[in-house]
Amino acid sequence: MKNNTIANRFAALALCFVLLFAAAPLPQAFAAPEDETGTSDTNYTEDGSEDTGEDTGGEEGDGTDASAAQPGATNTTNVTAAAANAPATNAEAALLVSPDSGMVLYEKNADERRYPASTTKIMTALLVLENVADLNETVTAQASDFETLEADSSSAGIKEGETVTVEDLLYGLMLPSGNEAAYMLARHVAGSYEAFVDMMNKRAEELGCTGTHFVNPCGLHDDNHYTTARDLYKIAYAAMQDETFADIADTVQWNMSKTNMQEERKVLTTNQLIFSSYQPWAYAYCKGIKTGNTSQAGNCFVGYAEYGDAKLYSVVMGCDSSSLEYSNIPASFTDTKALFEWGFQSFTSKTLARQGDTVGSVNVRLSTDTDQLVLTVKNDLVSLLPADLDVEDLGEPQITAPESVNAPIKAGDVIGSATYSYNGTTYGTVELVALSDVERSTVLYYADLLSNFFQSTVFKVILIVLAVFVVLYILFNLTFGGMRRRNQRKKMRTRYRNTNYQRRRRR
Repeated sequence: MKNNTIANRFAALALCFVLLFAAAPLPQAFAAPEDETGTSDTNYTEDGSEDTGEDTGGEEGDGTDASAAQPGATNTTNVTAAAANAPATNAEAALLVSPDSGMVLYEKNADERRYPASTTKIMTALLVLENVADLNETVTAQASDFETLEADSSSAGIKEGETVTVEDLLYGLMLPSGNEAAYMLARHVAGSYEAFVDMMNKRAEELGCTGTHFVNPCGLHDDNHYTTARDLYKIAYAAMQDETFADIADTVQWNMSKTNMQEERKVLTTNQLIFSSYQPWAYAYCKGIKTGNTSQAGNCFVGYAEYGDAKLYSVVMGCDSSSLEYSNIPASFTDTKALFEWGFQSFTSKTLARQGDTVGSVNVRLSTDTDQLVLTVKNDLVSLLPADLDVEDLGEPQITAPESVNAPIKAGDVIGSATYSYNGTTYGTVELVALSDVERSTVLYYADLLSNFFQSTVFKVILIVLAVFVVLYILFNLTFGGMRRRNQRKKMRTRYRNTNYQRRRRR
């Protein structure tokens, strides 16, 4: 009897292990032969093989610790250029960027915190345009708009009590760099200067600025009012996406409308690169953007230029008040012009990929039509490349796409991207789309659902619960069933020993 009990218990444990092993992943029956994970992102070369090499994406450059670099500090050791013969700039911090690819062509202390002066007004104008739908709205100048302004503070010539449209205030803000216009616009948009400054800092954070903190809407000096060349580029790029801002930034003079206190009058830009095309320091391809100058910040300038299909943004900060070439022109303008000329001469706009080009393929699941999906370039990719670098030198692009995709798929669906690089510098990335439609197989689809269910956590939990239940049931029967049988045998023995019980005798 004891041997039978032990055997039953071993049988119960064996059944438990069988049920637990049943919860292990099951083979995906009926799935397409190329069925893999279908979820992980893997890099592939054009022929579809897995790229196990290191990432060849370009870097933004070694950023200095913003907390260690104090505004106004002099540090000219961190200079990086993407091509030879880069100009020697007077600026304490500088940046030259190709916006189409995000490629940094030149940088010098681009992450060092510095005082921005009136380049602050780029952010002010951006917030006004994002929050004021009707530029014909009017604002009346109050005494508080002039309280912090000094006698030599840059001004748009607005008087206390004068009513001016938002549009005129924007031109007064950007062209003559009117500080009172900045305070009027800030109060109009946010209700108070403090609330507007909060909006400025929040927007800077949204744009990815990591070394920026604003204290006022105009850029008057404050030790806690600072930014970086790289952050100024991010702000300027966002602002230039607004057509109204781009028009204002490229305007030489503007006729401010007649008001309740003044006749129509002109305001002129402080941007010497576009002020007069006849001056030797002018630059015909410059399209703005904003100047800035305080004794603590030095001369600053954020610029934008177009040459053919190529575009460049520049930022220079902490320049001298006069350049080597022209004693009456700040070095911020000559530095910017030199960077633009070097950038357009050293780099050429070239087409890296054309719409419809075939670039790689990925596996297809849940379809009987095909097991491979061809990927093509979604649109033309044009980028600045060093003039001596041919497109063929870039080699095959690095493709980022899922290892496999599930049908159904429509032609034109974005599947991944292709990045073109050379010697660790990224020159552009373009989206890859499906070349053709791929229909889904109903049989494979439901078989996949069933297979996924068998491998799911829910199914495994159910099996474990059932296994535990069966084991407990068997153990219960082994324990209490044995007791019941022993009681029955005991009763039988009692009846047998009872004197009234008539034993049968063998004859």
